[in-house]
Amino acid sequence: MTTVSTTKEKVEQAAPLRPDWPVILFMIAVHALALLAFLPSTFSWAAVGVAVLFHWITGGLGVTLGYHRLVTHRSFQAPKWLEYFLVFCGTLSCQGSPIEWVGLHRAHHMYSDRDLDPHDAQKGFWWSHLGWMLYDSPADNEVPRLTKDISDDPFYRFCDKFLLPIQIALGVALYFWGEAVSPGLGWSFVIWGIFVRMVVVFHCTWFVNSATHKFGYRTYECDDTSTNCWWVALVTYGEGWHNNHHAFQYSARHGLKWWEIDLTWMTIRFLQAFGLAKNVKLVQK
Repeated sequence: MTTVSTTKEKVEQAAPLRPDWPVILFMIAVHALALLAFLPSTFSWAAVGVAVLFHWITGGLGVTLGYHRLVTHRSFQAPKWLEYFLVFCGTLSCQGSPIEWVGLHRAHHMYSDRDLDPHDAQKGFWWSHLGWMLYDSPADNEVPRLTKDISDDPFYRFCDKFLLPIQIALGVALYFWGEAVSPGLGWSFVIWGIFVRMVVVFHCTWFVNSATHKFGYRTYECDDTSTNCWWVALVTYGEGWHNNHHAFQYSARHGLKWWEIDLTWMTIRFLQAFGLAKNVKLVQK
């Protein structure tokens, strides 16, 4: 069985990677539009506040708490309505559909730093940070097999199908919110709340794929290059304690030392206090 898997990886690696032009053009457009934030007419402190708020909603609640710890690893259980809310917040991050995100992350753990790892850190910092998304990945073929628990769920399929329309709807809502706050703030809220926020959340998330396989320290010996990186933990609500996570993938808590600040673990504890997080999995020492 190991021989078959290894052979498959070598075959997939030998196949030339094709550029994923829709993703390439999307990334260029989003980053270019984020640069409009440097225009004096689009800056306002209120808009910066909106960007910070939605950084937490989409990157913290959505990607880190929802996509990652709840759905990908099932490190705790939550009511279905809360799971759907967190997944919807993750959809607003525009990091691909929840089904695709969960499947690729499960593939990352299954093949960490090997050929079928979608963002194999052995191929270099920039590949694991961004380059891997710009090509059709062999790991995409693993997604249906690794997401059977969610792929038939109507809500997940809705988020998968309407990923961009949901983001557009948010942009429209932000425009009218800005205009309601003060005439002329609409586009400022859109630029900062959509494009600047999206780019910042993108790179914060990507640092978990790149920086936490290159910088920092290792507490546990794992069959990969994962590290604990404090500054990544700060911008990703605790995801930077990546070596801890790879050692104990099931654990809802990533910051295992008292000084390894893990804001997402604090959120889970908050939910637990109100009975909204149950069967919380932790490292048994």
